[in-house]
Amino acid sequence: MRGSDTIRILAVDDHPVFRQGIAGLISDEGDMILVGEASNGREAIQQFRAHRPDITLMDLQMPELNGVDATIVIRNEFPLARIIVLTTYAGDIQVLRAFKAGAQGYMLKNLLHKDLLETIRAVHSGKKSISPEASYEIAEHATDDPLTPGEVSVLGLIAAGNANKQIADQLSISEETVKSRVKNILSKLRANDRTHAAMIGLKRGVIDL
Repeated sequence: MRGSDTIRILAVDDHPVFRQGIAGLISDEGDMILVGEASNGREAIQQFRAHRPDITLMDLQMPELNGVDATIVIRNEFPLARIIVLTTYAGDIQVLRAFKAGAQGYMLKNLLHKDLLETIRAVHSGKKSISPEASYEIAEHATDDPLTPGEVSVLGLIAAGNANKQIADQLSISEETVKSRVKNILSKLRANDRTHAAMIGLKRGVIDL
C-alpha cells in the first residue's frame, strides 16, 4: 500500500526501452511510483502539468524540445519542481547548463542501476546530486578560457562538415576571421585539429548536432 509520502515520478526519454528500465527499477520500491512518461520535451511539459510529479527524470537529447529547454519551461511555471537530468554525457558545459536551467540532479545513464534510487531520494529530500564523473569534468575545465559565441558558431559548422569558405559564407564573415576563430578554438580546447576540436566540443556540450 502506497501512502501520501510516496515519491511520484515522471520519466522523460525518447527511448521506450530506457523508460521501461526506469519503470522496472521503481516498481520494486515501496516509497516510489511512476505516474507518467514522456518521449520528448513538449510531452514532458504536458505530463508535468497533468501529474505534478515530485521528481522528474529528464533526458537531455530529445526531439522537438531538448531536456534543458523543457526544464526551463517547467521550472518557470513550477519553481519548486525537482528535476534530475539523466544523460550519456558528462560534459562540463552541459552539466552547468542543466543546473542553470534549474535541475537539482545530474546522473549518467550507465550508473542507472547503481545510483538512480538513491539519487531520487536525495533530490526529493532537498539535496543536489551530481555524478562523480560530471564533477570531475567541471573541476577539470573550471579555469579554461571559454569560447566566444562567434567561436561556438564556427565550431558548430566545423562539426557539421563545413570548410572555412562555407563557414564564412554562412556567418557572413571573412575567411580570415574564420581562420582566426579556428586558431582560437584549437588553442582553447587544446585540440590537435578541426576534427578533434569538434569531438571535444560535442563531448563537453559546447555544441550539439
